[in-house]
Amino acid sequence: MSKAFLRESDAPDDDELDAQPVAPAGVRNYISPAGYARLDAERRQLVEVERPEVVRTVTWAASNGDRSENGDYIYGKRRLREIDRRVRFLIKRLESAEIVDAAGRDTDQVFFGATVTLRANHGERRELTIVGTDEVDTARGRVSWISPVAKALLKAREGEVVRLATPGGVEELEILRVAYRPID
Repeated sequence: MSKAFLRESDAPDDDELDAQPVAPAGVRNYISPAGYARLDAERRQLVEVERPEVVRTVTWAASNGDRSENGDYIYGKRRLREIDRRVRFLIKRLESAEIVDAAGRDTDQVFFGATVTLRANHGERRELTIVGTDEVDTARGRVSWISPVAKALLKAREGEVVRLATPGGVEELEILRVAYRPID
């Protein structure tokens, strides 16, 4: 069977995906030491553990003969492409990373790596940590340094009130506390 029958015509090629920029032009790739370690650990896991296992499966499946209807072979090759694509992405992100270790910084001003305790208009308190784009985890209160809320907070100090434009209107956020602790 021809590859034309197996491939989605709208799906981008691996080369097209690799040609896309990993970050908008002119935006730095700041990252905490822990975030860098996580990305590097994922890259190592893919290269040293997962990829060799999939290669063994594909080799075994190829030795069974007819590859056109061999699910292990077809899905194994697809998984290899996914792994290789993710590894290329991780390598690019790691190469462009600028590690910023803000732990222990002694200032009441908000910069990358700050954990900020806020009070919103309606009295709700929340805690946000400003991290790199590869470390965002909204469930844990981690926001990217290029997000609107982080941009509103950057360079502000404890006690100040910043204005954040939201779809629901302008929200005022009072900065109650700024701390710099290690990001896990």
